[in-house]
Amino acid sequence: MTTNTPYAEVIGDPIAQSKSPLIHKFWLERLAIEADYRAHHVVPADLSDYITQRSADPAWRGCNVTLPHKIEIMDLVSDPGGVRDKIGAMNTIVRQEDGSLIGTNTDAAGFMAPIADGNWSKKHAVIIGAGGAARAVLFALKQVGIGEITFVARNGLKATGLLMQASMKGGVLPMDARLPEADILINASPLGMTGKPPLELDLDPLPSDALVYDLVYAPLKTDLLRAAKKRDLEVVDGLDMLIGQAALAFELFFGATPPMEDDAQLRKLLTA
Repeated sequence: MTTNTPYAEVIGDPIAQSKSPLIHKFWLERLAIEADYRAHHVVPADLSDYITQRSADPAWRGCNVTLPHKIEIMDLVSDPGGVRDKIGAMNTIVRQEDGSLIGTNTDAAGFMAPIADGNWSKKHAVIIGAGGAARAVLFALKQVGIGEITFVARNGLKATGLLMQASMKGGVLPMDARLPEADILINASPLGMTGKPPLELDLDPLPSDALVYDLVYAPLKTDLLRAAKKRDLEVVDGLDMLIGQAALAFELFFGATPPMEDDAQLRKLLTA
């Protein structure tokens, strides 16, 4: 592969846990596209320099953005779709032919992909966390008519601000509070991720027909999902959202539609 080979990457701090390279390389191979996709460790202090360097590289097609850069990245790229006002976080940066960079967010659509067949109108959702992923989840749920949102967050002021900005009915609880009854519980925080503190929740208040959705995918079988399965609750793991948002980003980076008919093989690779 030459130095002029097109490539994209995922950035974050940490980044070793990311499965995005496996996903994109799987699709590139299936489609016989000569390109690469990498993981690149970027600490917050180096984010601006990273963007400056990559924007000058014509082989660089863009990057996916993960923790902790989804909010700060908005100050470094253009926002033609109004993502800052609509969601307040970006997870995908795409380089244009002239070297300019535009930001967008594929998390919201990726989040909804595995639960799009459900009727969420006027339902009650609990969102753990108030960061970039939580912003995308809030935006997605509002689009499908969710009736009430309860945030469980360490930073109550930030969570309250998200509710106010979205003009949503709801409330904010501290991390050690008893959960309210809800139709869907989403962990949009890094808690429970490999190398992060555990997420300790008592799921007893949830009704028997509640759905538990954990955006964490490393490990794939989180303690939250194990606890939900013990109660026979329906669960969705982080791979569903990861693959969904990655498919949208892949089209933006490489101009091709991923071969979604190979999903079973991809998921097997990701869980090996």
